[in-house]
Amino acid sequence: MSTHISKLKAGTPRIWTTRRDEKKRRMEKVRSMLNGVILPTDHIVDAMEVLLVSGDRVALEGNNQKQASFLSQALSSVNPQVVNNLHMIMSSVSRPEHLDIFEKNIASKLDFSYAGPQSLRIAQMVEDQTLSIGSIHTYLELYGRMFVDLTPNIALVAADKADRQGNLYTGANTEETPTIIEATAFRDGIVIVQVNEIVDELPRVDVPASWIDVIVEADQPYQLEALFTRDPRHIKETHILMGMMAIRGIYERHQVQSLNHGIGFNTAAIELLLPTYGESLGLRGKICKNWVLNPHPTLIPAIESGWVESVHCFGGEVGMEKYTAARPDVFFTGHDGTIRSNRAMGQVAGQYAADMFIGASLQIDPDGNSSTVTSGRLSGFGGAPNMGSDARGRRHDTEAWLNMIKDQDPIVRGRKLVVQMVETFQSGDQPTFVDQLDAIQVGHDAGLPLAPVMIYGDDVTHVVTEEGIAYLYKAQNIEERRTALAAIAGVTPLGQRHDTDLNEKLRQDGLIAFPEDLEIRRTDAKRSLLAAKSIEELVEWSDGLYEPPSKFRSW
Repeated sequence: MSTHISKLKAGTPRIWTTRRDEKKRRMEKVRSMLNGVILPTDHIVDAMEVLLVSGDRVALEGNNQKQASFLSQALSSVNPQVVNNLHMIMSSVSRPEHLDIFEKNIASKLDFSYAGPQSLRIAQMVEDQTLSIGSIHTYLELYGRMFVDLTPNIALVAADKADRQGNLYTGANTEETPTIIEATAFRDGIVIVQVNEIVDELPRVDVPASWIDVIVEADQPYQLEALFTRDPRHIKETHILMGMMAIRGIYERHQVQSLNHGIGFNTAAIELLLPTYGESLGLRGKICKNWVLNPHPTLIPAIESGWVESVHCFGGEVGMEKYTAARPDVFFTGHDGTIRSNRAMGQVAGQYAADMFIGASLQIDPDGNSSTVTSGRLSGFGGAPNMGSDARGRRHDTEAWLNMIKDQDPIVRGRKLVVQMVETFQSGDQPTFVDQLDAIQVGHDAGLPLAPVMIYGDDVTHVVTEEGIAYLYKAQNIEERRTALAAIAGVTPLGQRHDTDLNEKLRQDGLIAFPEDLEIRRTDAKRSLLAAKSIEELVEWSDGLYEPPSKFRSW
C-alpha cells in the first residue's frame, strides 16, 4: 500500500458490519420465542421490547387504506421505560394509537404524508410539543427517503398470508408493503410482519422469505378501509355540471388518454358520465383509456362499456376483489387472479406516465396555490403533490402533453395537465377561494420551515368550478392568472372583487370558458345522465361481481 494511502487510512480500523452485527445481536435475544420466523401471537409485546431500541427509526405501515393495526396496537403497549424516543415513519397517521405512542412517550418524532382522520389531534399535539415533525411528505418522497436518509431500523408491516418458511402473500392490497420491507431488509434492519393467517401453501409469493425476520399471526385481520367508494346517490347536479364541463372543456379539448382521478364526488361523476354524456360526444376510444388509480366502483360502467384499456392500482378497494380478478385484461393481476397493487410504482406512473391529474382541495389562493391543511388541521397531502406536479424529467410525448406548449421556441417541452376541480364553497359555507391559505399560519404554528402547500399554483393548468373553467396555462403573466381564477370564483370574496366587464375578453382569449361556451346547458346537468345512480346499480353493471361493504348496501 502506498504511503499516502496508509496515512489516510491511519487510525483504528473501521468495522464495516455494525448494522448487521446489531441486527444479529437483537435477533438472538428473541430466538427462543420463535419457531423458525413465526412468533406466537401473545408474545408480540415482549418481542418488541427486545427488538426495538430507544431512538430507532420505525416504519409503521399505515397507508390511507391498509393498516398494520395489530402491530400498531402492540407498539402502543410496550413499556416506555424500555422503549422510547422512537422516530416514526408513517405514510398515513390514521389510527388513535398512532398518536397514543407519542402521548405515552414511546415515540417523539414523526415523518409522515397524510393524517386525515387524526389531523385535528396531530395539530394540537404539535402545539403542545407532545411530538415533533420532521417533514410532511408526498408518498413517493417518503418512500424515496427510506432509501436515503430515513432508512428504518425496524419495519412493522401487514400481509394477507404467510407460509411457514416466511414467504408473504399480500394479494390485492400489496400497497407499500414491499417498498418498506426492501428499504429495511437490505440495510440490515428488522422486518416484523403481521398476517391474517399462516398457511402451508400461498396463492403466489409477493415478498420472499429471505427479506423477513419475524411473522406473527394477528388476533384479527388488519384494518382495511373502503376509501375510494363513492355512493352515486350522493352525486349532485352541481357535480354533474362540473363533470360535463371537465369532459368537454379539458378531456376532449386536450385528448387526455392517461390520467389519475383523485377521490371525490366530482371525479365519480365524470366516471359515471363517460358511458352516457361522453358517448354522446363520440369520445369513446379517444379519451380516458389508461388509468392510474385504485379500483373505483364508479369506474365499473366505463370499463363494462369499453372505455377503459388498463388500470394500474395504488392499492385495492374493499368489495372489488372478485371484479378485478374477473377483468385481467384491464387490471394488473397475478396468476392467482388478484390484482397486484403497488403504491410506490403507482405514484411513479401517476407522475411520469399520466397526462393528467385531476383532484380537489379545501382552499385555493389567488395565485392558484392550494392546500388541504386548514386552520387547526395538520392533514398532510398523500400523493397529490406528486401527481399534481409537472414531471420536468419527462421526455415521451403525447397529444395532451404537447397541447400545453405555448411557445414557438425550437427548444420547448410539453406539460402535464394538473386540474383542480372544486365548488366555490365548502360545507359550512366556507369559501374555497381565500386571500391566504390557512396552511401558512398552521405551518408557522407547527414550526415548519415551509408552509404545507399541497399543489403550487405554477403547476396548476386548469381550475374547474360550477361557474366555469380557468385555463391558467394560457396566462401570459401572474395578473392574467389571477384574473382568470377570480372570474370563476363565484360569490366568494375573491370572485366578488372581480370586474365582470373583463369576462368577454377572457373568453375570447381562451382564458376562461363558461358552460355555454362549451355548448352545455346548465339545465341538462341531471342525475338521469349518470350511468349508475346507486351502489345497487353498480353491482348490476358488474354482473354481481362487485360486493360492496354492508355500510353501502341499501337493499
